Amino acid sequence: MASLRLLVVEDDVANLELMTEVFSTLQADVCPISDSRQAAAVVEREKFDGIFLDLEMPYMNGFQLAQKVRESSWNRSTPVVIVTGRDKRDTMHMSFASGATFFLQKPVDRHKLTNLLRTVRGPLFENRRHYMRVPLQTEIQCSVGNRTTRGQTWNISQGGMQIEVGSLKEDDTVRLSFSLPGSAAVIEAAGIVAWSKAERQGIHFTHMSMQSQEIIRNFIRHLELSPK
Repeated sequence: MASLRLLVVEDDVANLELMTEVFSTLQADVCPISDSRQAAAVVEREKFDGIFLDLEMPYMNGFQLAQKVRESSWNRSTPVVIVTGRDKRDTMHMSFASGATFFLQKPVDRHKLTNLLRTVRGPLFENRRHYMRVPLQTEIQCSVGNRTTRGQTWNISQGGMQIEVGSLKEDDTVRLSFSLPGSAAVIEAAGIVAWSKAERQGIHFTHMSMQSQEIIRNFIRHLELSPK
């Protein structure tokens, strides 16, 4: 399994170096940034498995940066850890309200950082699997109201898929029927068209049986573990 890719944003150089060293020792691929403005630009063009944000920073604080993360196309679902020395009662509430997933109280040390990453590693990998897209080229049947058409799939994740089916419009509610390579089971799913272009459409799954979810999860895991 590939290493977790982490963004660490901290304007205190000593803390930034410590977090980078500890996470790297635990086999994570770390991108350390000390300027929140630079970090805001990076989350708009690069995908991360987890993002660690210092709360008290010049130019853009952790709350504001967390909101930027949630507004980005690449990282709107990426788990965010707010790291702060504040002990005010409302700080944790404000962190979660701004889009944070986890909360870490300063001061940080090797033991605390190691325990944190080991605790969140599972959820970070599961989030990656949920949104990770793998190639899938198979026939799909798509129904909108009383109209049914056939098309081609391009890729799939646990949360949705990209397909090529004519006449789909953004926000259309669709019913999908398809099979995965190596499986005789027919997957039935409901979804909504998240975006639509002339040659391709993005579908967000809204309903699917537990059995179908497990088939897709195993399919993605198999491709993830297969030699490249």
